[in-house]
Amino acid sequence: MADFIDDINAVHREVGRRRIPAGDGHTVVLSRRYEATLEDVWNACTTPERLARWLAPVTGDLREGGSYQLEGNAGGKILACERPHLLRVTWVYGENVTEADVSEVTLKLSAEDYGATRLTLEHASVGDPEFWERYGPGATGIGWDLSLLGLALHLAGEPLPDKEKFHTAPEGRGFVTDVSQRWRAAHVASGAPAEAAERAAAATAAFFAPEG
Repeated sequence: MADFIDDINAVHREVGRRRIPAGDGHTVVLSRRYEATLEDVWNACTTPERLARWLAPVTGDLREGGSYQLEGNAGGKILACERPHLLRVTWVYGENVTEADVSEVTLKLSAEDYGATRLTLEHASVGDPEFWERYGPGATGIGWDLSLLGLALHLAGEPLPDKEKFHTAPEGRGFVTDVSQRWRAAHVASGAPAEAAERAAAATAAFFAPEG
């Protein structure tokens, strides 16, 4: 777990609301600094060869107005692509989706001092109110925390943990448990009752790192 404490602490997490075409949605926002140049982080987030190394293989018409599909994950339309600062896409997962299932992901990059880069990611979704009540922001947030960890390791030239086994290893379970509590705190800060936020955090941790 000690290997990932700095990565967990490096991320600032917020929960809010924003209207998207699908309706009034919840937002989860993650922001962290990477010790890599703006161009390097942009290329890692938009180049198919590099995305495959830390996120997933991607196919499609990869330009503004085009579409994309992540292997085994979401797909959607590329709404905006302003190199090297802004990428906005729709995010659709699964089959038989409805308008309410179409969420939006916005990625913003900005240069910081000493050649570093600030990455801010917002995922806005309407979704199922019962699902939000049960799992809260961590259902979306932990997935992105895992992705930002993968990006950090990729940018540092370090190997990524096995995605299929990470949640069963002590460091992986510790990562999920700790991050779920960080999302609990962000949930409470957004105005959620403390008991509801705690229940949601526990349910989310159990989903991402089930016992046995």
